[in-house]
Amino acid sequence: MKQELASKLLRSGEISRRDFAAKTASSLLGVGLLGNSLTSKSFAAFEGSSKLKQAATAKNVIYLYMGGGQSHMDTWDPKVGVETAGPTKPIKTSADGVRISEYLPLTAQQMHHGTVINSLSSTQGAHEQGNYMMHTSYELRGTIRHPAMGAWLNVFQGGGNSTLPNFVFVGNDSRHPGAGFFPAAQAPLFVSNPENGLKNIKNNVPEDKFMARMKLADELDKDFHKTFPHRNVNAYADMYDDAMAMMKSEDLKAFDLSEEPGELRAAYGKEAFGQGCLLARRLVERGVRFVEVSLGGWDTHNANFVAVPERCETLDKGLATLISDLHNRGLLEDTLIVLTSEFGRTPDINQNAGRDHYPKAFSAVMFGGGVKGGYTYGKTDKEGREVVENKVKIQDFNASIAYALGLPLDHVIYSPSKRPFTIADKGQPVTDLFA
Repeated sequence: MKQELASKLLRSGEISRRDFAAKTASSLLGVGLLGNSLTSKSFAAFEGSSKLKQAATAKNVIYLYMGGGQSHMDTWDPKVGVETAGPTKPIKTSADGVRISEYLPLTAQQMHHGTVINSLSSTQGAHEQGNYMMHTSYELRGTIRHPAMGAWLNVFQGGGNSTLPNFVFVGNDSRHPGAGFFPAAQAPLFVSNPENGLKNIKNNVPEDKFMARMKLADELDKDFHKTFPHRNVNAYADMYDDAMAMMKSEDLKAFDLSEEPGELRAAYGKEAFGQGCLLARRLVERGVRFVEVSLGGWDTHNANFVAVPERCETLDKGLATLISDLHNRGLLEDTLIVLTSEFGRTPDINQNAGRDHYPKAFSAVMFGGGVKGGYTYGKTDKEGREVVENKVKIQDFNASIAYALGLPLDHVIYSPSKRPFTIADKGQPVTDLFA
């Protein structure tokens, strides 16, 4: 039974986290550091990393990932009076001077809560590589997997709910880097369909029999753990503890969207993305610190001006309702909503009425969590080709997220292969984003 449960959990990704402060660095990271403190000389400032620190402005992150490469020209950075604009027109928003695409009318009404960054720039122009860098700040390598931001948050701060996983991914993107070189306990819980909740999570065996079986399994495993005191073996055992705690948690009802009023569910949109945004709100309400929701379909090499409005309709409902819902519940101040993509699309429109990959200049947005409301940072030229003001590298963007969370940007963690890494690979937080 134990092996069967482990196999199911590993396949589905339904594993949670351990509070970093409760473990030694040796057992968690596989390095020779003792105690719970992060002040060891092995965590000294990494050359070139930011030493900026602040009290956290955000407790939680809801990270909305637009898979495929979202066109900045047709969403957050529309142009006027140039051929590259195509048929897309900008509209006024609830923030003076902030203009976004006509395809996002509901979000336009919420822009007084957020900041548009129109000066992102990446070195990665392929989907897998761009996705990986955006999530990790590092280039994709065949020899190592780097952690995503949710895993870093787990390691440095732990969670706000003792029985639910601290890091949840909602969607079907199999390319997510997850825990990287951290143990599997730091990986996200993967939820492919937000409306299905968590399947096979309830225990149908009577409690006394179940506990007797687990006690027997522990007895049988003692010699093995004693012989092989390695971190992966310990993480495998910890997985059972966390899985059992989650099975008994009253907060599992967070995954039951049927508890929400039908009117609110409709406002989020019936698509998986909108319902995923609703699930994200329910999770952060219960102390889950990092929830990612993905929306694919932005790879618009063909028929860009048909596909983008369709994608934007789904995005607009989910994002605008999420912002207003969090605000109405008093959660937006502590929750940083981040929306980004692996790269933008070309200003030039190709022969198939599409736009191709364009990492040189693109956009992202942030809402809540201490960022300035009604603000635009950075600028591209009149055709959307070049960043002409306040370029933001991917590492800087991710450092800004970490900065909002109060994470230490200059603390080094060594991978099991003894290589040093920091959260955002020397990225510098853009402090001007914050109020």
